[in-house]
Amino acid sequence: MLSERTSATVRATLPAVAANLDEISSVFYTRLFTAHPDLLRNLFNRGNQANGTQRQALAGSIAAFASALVAQPATTPDALLSRIAHKHASLGITRDQYPLVHNHLFAAIAEVLGDAVTEEVAAAWTEVYWAMAEALIAVESRLYAEAGAPDGDSWREYRVVDRYAETDDVVTFVAQPTDGRPVPVAQPGQYVSVQVHLADGARQIRQYSLTTAQGETVRFAVKRALGEPAGEVSNHLHDHVVTGDLLRISAPFGDVVLDEGDNPVLLVSAGIGCTPMISMLGHLAATDSPRQVIAVHADRSERTHPLRADFDQLIAKLPNASAHVWYEEPTGPWPAERTGLVDLGTVAVPDGVTAYLCGPLPFMRAVHAQLRDLGVPTADIHYEVFGSDLWLARR
Repeated sequence: MLSERTSATVRATLPAVAANLDEISSVFYTRLFTAHPDLLRNLFNRGNQANGTQRQALAGSIAAFASALVAQPATTPDALLSRIAHKHASLGITRDQYPLVHNHLFAAIAEVLGDAVTEEVAAAWTEVYWAMAEALIAVESRLYAEAGAPDGDSWREYRVVDRYAETDDVVTFVAQPTDGRPVPVAQPGQYVSVQVHLADGARQIRQYSLTTAQGETVRFAVKRALGEPAGEVSNHLHDHVVTGDLLRISAPFGDVVLDEGDNPVLLVSAGIGCTPMISMLGHLAATDSPRQVIAVHADRSERTHPLRADFDQLIAKLPNASAHVWYEEPTGPWPAERTGLVDLGTVAVPDGVTAYLCGPLPFMRAVHAQLRDLGVPTADIHYEVFGSDLWLARR
């Protein structure tokens, strides 16, 4: 993909660029939002901008892509590109936005690195940028075509037909399209974007995993997001959206989906990370799957465990499934649940298993390490991250 000369230039300058990527990302976003404030109000996650996680994720993805190209110039890191492309598609990113990003990104690189950015260096990194951009555009175009939205606009109006509490801080929303057309087909594990109109006029977007991939409605669970900054969209949904209200919801996207093989499946989640796993369990139960299924969940207590009833009912429907639940502060009868943190060394993890992880990043890192210690290949371990993907940024 990259010429030999470009590869050599990128290889030589990658340490300097990588060491300054966090600052470059910060300058880039400042420039972008100064020139185009509506992007921060109506497209980018203001919370992730405020806490810096979006900046870290951008830096991590650029470094990972450039490193992969330098290592294998004739190939592209498909897994990384797929994850980014699905997120972009869920937001409605289109081809005409890439030159805008390029202009502000390279202005930021020049500002941070100064005279080190020679014409040769600028040309080499421009080639890297457009290699990444064109690869993403190609994937995104395919995703839009599959969603029946070749122009990149997969948004539809939905009416909330039900909402109910799962726990004190988790609410499930059930919504139905207002246009009478069928709900888009979703693969188990995928998410939708939800856009809300906030009090200050901003139209912010967040992604929520579907808890079911079937039927005439979409269903997703939302956890109230406390902390600093608080979750604008999640808290708005909790506090202001009731049955009868309208929401803009995208087509389903997401590349962490249940495979269709017959090998054993391991689903490992913590907290609200259970939502894509419930979708996968629902699909397995609906298809009367004979696969061996091991479902592992960690939570603070029974009271904070979202969708516990769904979890139990779906496990009971599967002929070859087992459940293992850890509570840090269990209130139920012992030894029905386990106390403390997840220890996969106490679970019979079969050979040939495909594992799916979802939960806080430290939890997934710990589980990933346990799986590797148990001999599960990295290629067979898949993870979903809620919010900015910092997995690569902190490797």
